[in-house]
Amino acid sequence: MNLEEIRGFCSERGVPYRIVAESSNGKVKATKDTDRKPIVLARVRAFLETGQVGRPTCIPARIVREENPPARLGPRDRLYYRWYAKEFEGVLRLLRDLTGGRFKDGAVARVLAMEFWTRGEAPPFEEFARSWTKAKAEEHRLLTPEYAYLTDLRHQRADGDWKALRKAKAKSALETLARILPVRAAEGRLSR
Repeated sequence: MNLEEIRGFCSERGVPYRIVAESSNGKVKATKDTDRKPIVLARVRAFLETGQVGRPTCIPARIVREENPPARLGPRDRLYYRWYAKEFEGVLRLLRDLTGGRFKDGAVARVLAMEFWTRGEAPPFEEFARSWTKAKAEEHRLLTPEYAYLTDLRHQRADGDWKALRKAKAKSALETLARILPVRAAEGRLSR
């Protein structure tokens, strides 16, 4: 199943997949960010085993910044949540400087930043730059291709009709999940 299909299952049953952030006043609100597929799948498995929806990933208030980053940043300044964005050219410039011009905005940087933040860490820029350099060298481990396609390719089932096969498998999986845990049953469990 792709993330859209998994998120549909989660939405219908209240299983969290959207990351939340605490604010300085203690309130928690959903962000535009979502958990990566392995995290969401682990939460779905736990839900199927226990009936508990679990808690969403939460970024603690101490590393969340509502205001924009300062114009001048240094290597020991921290990369707070919401400060990694294309519009903050100073952040990107500092990261390029710290990596000898190699840093590029992209999936590796975003996944790495979210890994720090969801652990409750706002790393110093110099640490983030070192971690990015290492992660970029091992990006094949961090950014995985479509697992289903690779499995089907290995078993000679990935031909020109692979998308139709994938859709059929996803439909079958969603139907099975719906039989195991219909939305009505899930709603009953969630309301207790």
